[in-house]
Amino acid sequence: MVKQVREIIIKKEREGSVSSDLENIDSKSHQDLDAVIIPVGGGGLAAGNTIALRGLLGDKVKIILAEPAEMDDAKRSKESGQLLGHDPDNKLNSCADGLKTTLGPNTWPIVRDLVDNIFTVSEVEILRATKLIWERLKITIEPSAGVGIAVALGDEFRKMYPAESGIQNIGIILCGGNVDVIKICQLMQEYGIE
Repeated sequence: MVKQVREIIIKKEREGSVSSDLENIDSKSHQDLDAVIIPVGGGGLAAGNTIALRGLLGDKVKIILAEPAEMDDAKRSKESGQLLGHDPDNKLNSCADGLKTTLGPNTWPIVRDLVDNIFTVSEVEILRATKLIWERLKITIEPSAGVGIAVALGDEFRKMYPAESGIQNIGIILCGGNVDVIKICQLMQEYGIE
């Protein structure tokens, strides 16, 4: 499954938003990033990393944001060109509860002007991606981090950015390990993810 995405370079966030990509770029093995996928909720992590990436790598790198389909305010905002919140009837039922917040007036201009694209993924995709990282990399991530992995593994991303287009080295920001493992495992069972 991971091989389908070509090479995924994964960096676990350690000391704040901007430092996660500064560490990535400082490492000689990661200087050839073609794209970086960042989970987005309120936009702090996304905006900080976007500013750092644009400042250091310019337009050479594609900056992709990832959010749950159940909470797609960033994608809808980017598509409409104006800051939107969650729909009033949205119950915010996503396993990626760390991304429930919406973009604000400070993060929106950065996302609007400097981010290349925003993808959304389903709950099943998020849970499968989270489980994949738990099992293969032995890293305890929360589903909010699984959103970025799910985007990289998704058909929509591969269609828009095939390997032939030059997008081969992909960095994914893994944010947080705040997870109730028992609750998430129960959700995986409910969705039939074994």
